[in-house]
Amino acid sequence: MDSVLLGYARLARPANLPTAAADILAGVAIAGIISNSAEIDFFRTSQFIDIIYLVFASVFLYAGGVILNDVFDYKVDAIERPERPIPSGLIPIRSAAVYGGTVLTIGIVLAFLVSNLSGIVAISLALAILFYDGIAKKHVFFGPLSMGLCRGLNLILGISVLASLTYWWLAIIPLVYIFAITLISRGEVHGNNKNNIVLAGVLYGSVIFAIAVIAYFYTDSLLVTLVYLSLFAFLVFRPLINAYIANSPKNIKKAVMAGVIALIILDAALAATFSAWWFGLIVLGLLPISKGLSKLFAVT
Repeated sequence: MDSVLLGYARLARPANLPTAAADILAGVAIAGIISNSAEIDFFRTSQFIDIIYLVFASVFLYAGGVILNDVFDYKVDAIERPERPIPSGLIPIRSAAVYGGTVLTIGIVLAFLVSNLSGIVAISLALAILFYDGIAKKHVFFGPLSMGLCRGLNLILGISVLASLTYWWLAIIPLVYIFAITLISRGEVHGNNKNNIVLAGVLYGSVIFAIAVIAYFYTDSLLVTLVYLSLFAFLVFRPLINAYIANSPKNIKKAVMAGVIALIILDAALAATFSAWWFGLIVLGLLPISKGLSKLFAVT
């Protein structure tokens, strides 16, 4: 691949994009669009097209957000990550800004093709992304909070597939989870963040407990949910413990990567909880795609 095209691809963080799609599929399940009896007929309905629109809307919004994040960070990256496309000179900053803004706009347009409500949620998500990229990420507390808010709104974007926001409050789950990952990432460059890792572990545990409680009180799929949550816990806690024991930037980066990619499993747990076990497996199918791409492109 041409080095410039590869640079543009790297800006979009391809390995992370399946996690955005997973949020949408989890939101769709929460909305109640899928049931055990809908395995065949569902894929022939117009609602399936709406889901495709929302999946791509989310992917474009996420890609636009991380591209513009690098635009805002180019001065810091010139010192801490000079190999990235913008500080290395491979991609001009003005071109990167136009690229990010265009991709973000496409995401909003795709959401409006589903409904006005989805479009409004997408605009809210885009504004939250820009707030994080330009202002909030510099703040110790509001940075992780606003990043979590972006993920929560992405889940709500999926929930909006039927032009309503049933169970919108479940957005607190990805909010808390991404807050935890962002706390861990604070030590990616210099290490020395054991306190953040401990807090992140507590937040991880609270997310697992919350989903189990929701499955128990709101659905009849607790056992299926626990299977997904067990896999999730294994994948996030092992690298987190390693990062605590050997608190180096390398181990911290591995813990962050594991946390980002494991978001797919968290979404699969939500999808299986509110729909059918087989739909959770569809969401889980995004995991090998993300892990494969992570070997070619940076996750953070």
